[in-house]
Amino acid sequence: MRIKVLKFGGTSVADPEKIRRAAERAAAARRAGWSVVVVVSAPGEMTDELLHLGRRVSSSPPARESDQLVAAGEVVSIALFSMACAELGVPAVSLTGPQAGIETAGPHANARILRIRPGRILSELRAGRVVVVAGFQGSAAGGDLATLGRGGSDLTAVALAARLGARHCEIFSDVKGIYTADPRIISNARKLRSIGFEAMLELSGAGAQVMQPRSIELARSAGLPLQVRSAFHAQEGTWIVADRSRGNTPSRRPPMARAVTEKTQVSSLAIHKGEVLLSIVDVPDRPGAAAAILARLSGAGIPLDMILQSASGRSKTVSLSFMTDRSHAARARAALAEAARRLPGGSARVETDDRIAKVSVVGTGFRRSPEVAARVFDTLSKSRINIRMISASDLRISCVVEASQGEAALRALHGAFGLAARR
Repeated sequence: MRIKVLKFGGTSVADPEKIRRAAERAAAARRAGWSVVVVVSAPGEMTDELLHLGRRVSSSPPARESDQLVAAGEVVSIALFSMACAELGVPAVSLTGPQAGIETAGPHANARILRIRPGRILSELRAGRVVVVAGFQGSAAGGDLATLGRGGSDLTAVALAARLGARHCEIFSDVKGIYTADPRIISNARKLRSIGFEAMLELSGAGAQVMQPRSIELARSAGLPLQVRSAFHAQEGTWIVADRSRGNTPSRRPPMARAVTEKTQVSSLAIHKGEVLLSIVDVPDRPGAAAAILARLSGAGIPLDMILQSASGRSKTVSLSFMTDRSHAARARAALAEAARRLPGGSARVETDDRIAKVSVVGTGFRRSPEVAARVFDTLSKSRINIRMISASDLRISCVVEASQGEAALRALHGAFGLAARR
C-alpha cells in the first residue's frame, strides 16, 4: 500500500465547514490511489474549554480523570471527520488512540508512545476505508486512556507515519508554513522553503508553536520528512528534512560532488511569552546546594528551560534562576520554597517574575562565529532593551527580556539579520 498520513490541527477542524474542507483533502488523496490515514486534534479551543470545565468542578482534578475528559475532544473530531468523508462518497472509519493500537507509558497528561500495533489500521486500509485516528491519546497499562501532552496530535501523526512506512507526513494548520518569525507580529516575515530537523527542534523549543518538539525528535530519529502547510490554501508549505533539501524522499540518483562550506546562518526567530522566571536567592555557596535544589525540582517533574547561577557579592551566597512554562509555575514555586526551607542558614528565599518574554535567534554555526551573538547584543542595546538572562548553543541564542519589550526585540532582530521577505 502507498500510505499517506495527514494531520489536521484544531483550527483546521474548528467548525463543520472546515471539517468538510479537510475531509475533501483526504477524499482527494484516496481517489488518487493513496491509502489514507488522518490524525485530528480536538475542534478549535475544545481542549482548553474541557480543562476549564474540569477546574470549575474540581480545584485539583485527578490526572486520570483529566485525561478521560480532554481525550473526548479528539473523539468528537474523528466522528465528525468520518461523517464528512462518508458524505463525500468515501468510506471512512474513526478510531480512538487505543482502538488504533497506540500503547503508552509514563504519567497521565504527558505519556510517551511505547509501541503501535497497526493491525486494525492496516485491516481498515485494505478494506478501502480512510482511517481517522484521534490524536493526543493512547492506551496506558490496564487499559486507561492517557494523553501525550500539549501538541500530542503531532506526535501521534509522526509515530503512525513512521510505523506504517509512509514516505512523509503532512501537518495541516492555519499557517502556510514555517516563517522567519511569527507573521502575526512581523508582517514581512518570509516563509521558509525548508528547514533542518535540528533547527526546527530549536525553534520549537524556543516557543514557536508550530509543532510539538517531541514529534520533531521522533521524525528526526525515524528519518521521516514532514511538510507543514495550510489547511486553507493549496500552495506547498515548508519541508522539515534532514539535509534541508526540499523534497519528500531521498534522491535515488547517484551522489554528486558538492561544494563543502561551513556556513553560519540565521534562519528564523521565535518569541515565547508563556514562561515564568523563578529565582532562589541567598543560597549558601557550597557544594551540593544546587544539586539539592535541582533534585527538588526534578522530583516535582518540573521541566527547566534555562538555568543561571550568579554570585551575590562577598556574602558567600549565590542566586539560582530558572525558566519554566507557566503551567508549571505554582508547582515549581512550591518545590523551590521547600528547597529553601531545607537549606542551611534559613535565609534563602524564592522570587517569581511572569512579566518576561524569551526571544530566540535560531540557525547554524553560532559557536564558531561570535559575530551572531555580537549582533544580537548590539541590536538590543541600540533598541534600549535590557537582557535579563542569556543562553547559547551552536543552533540558538535566547535572551530573556521584559514582556513589554519582547515584540520590539523580535522586530529589531528580524531587521538586523535581514530576514524580511523580498518584495
